[in-house]
Amino acid sequence: MPDKKIIAVFGATGAQGGGLAHAILNDPDSEFAVRAITRNANSDKARELAQKGAEIVTADIDDADALKEALDGAYGAYFVTFFWDHMSPEREVAEAKAMAHAAKEAGLKHVIWSTLEDTRLYIPLTDDRMPTLMEKYKVPHFDAKGEADKFFTEAGVPTTFLLTSFYYDNFIYFGMGPKKGEDGKLTITLPMGDEKLAVIAAEDIGKCAYGIFKRGKELIGKTVGIAGDHLSGNEMAEELGGALGQEIGYNKIPPAVFRTFGFPGADDLGNMFQFNHDFADDFNGKRNIEFSKALNPELNTFKIWLEKHGNQIPVG
Repeated sequence: MPDKKIIAVFGATGAQGGGLAHAILNDPDSEFAVRAITRNANSDKARELAQKGAEIVTADIDDADALKEALDGAYGAYFVTFFWDHMSPEREVAEAKAMAHAAKEAGLKHVIWSTLEDTRLYIPLTDDRMPTLMEKYKVPHFDAKGEADKFFTEAGVPTTFLLTSFYYDNFIYFGMGPKKGEDGKLTITLPMGDEKLAVIAAEDIGKCAYGIFKRGKELIGKTVGIAGDHLSGNEMAEELGGALGQEIGYNKIPPAVFRTFGFPGADDLGNMFQFNHDFADDFNGKRNIEFSKALNPELNTFKIWLEKHGNQIPVG
């Protein structure tokens, strides 16, 4: 442990950070050690990481002093923010700014910032093809992350900007699994038309991040996009049907309809899917599957992931 390079993993008990923490800890020959940064050191997931050899540090990313202490003596860090906890893009931007400044102060040698596109560079606020949300965003949970990229660059932090993709896991945890319609038939509902969507297993994000750290300086200053598959709504429905042993259709709806669904964040996600659809070539082109597999040889296709986790998807 003393001669290993410490990676401070934020969100270490969450989907992305957890994938990275376990990838490092599962590799007996790793040159890295895990410092798991969490808000709850007593959680089952934190205890599991501790048992596997991680150093557990309690810190709130909204606390500048705690951030500084969490990075003390570290070689690198994996930074991720938690938009859906509070749904405030302003808070997310402030957190990313604090992370960048803390990383600079700590003299980190390699940072990975989990980010997404600022969609306003594609669809200006004046463009009425897509409604403006919260007065200054198109896709708030994308735009805040993309806007925050500059803090790492301006601070001179050696950073790899990691563009993530839509989680397969959303079919389990985000209520996007197959639903029965009035005709009794099961469908998944997405406003993606016939375009493909870049998708990935949440744990594979962390494993790809580990691959980035292992490459040392090679990807510093670069933007890297990752995906496990590029699939259309029909292809996802077909894969789901095969895994669940039931016929599942694809309910192709306009983004405007999705935005009216009424759950918290429906307008944000409706805009996200519209962006994914309207700029599919660019979005998917930045998320190269073969390169992702080079970073993470265990990369799951949707089909392989369904073989492991399909029985966890709620159906009804």
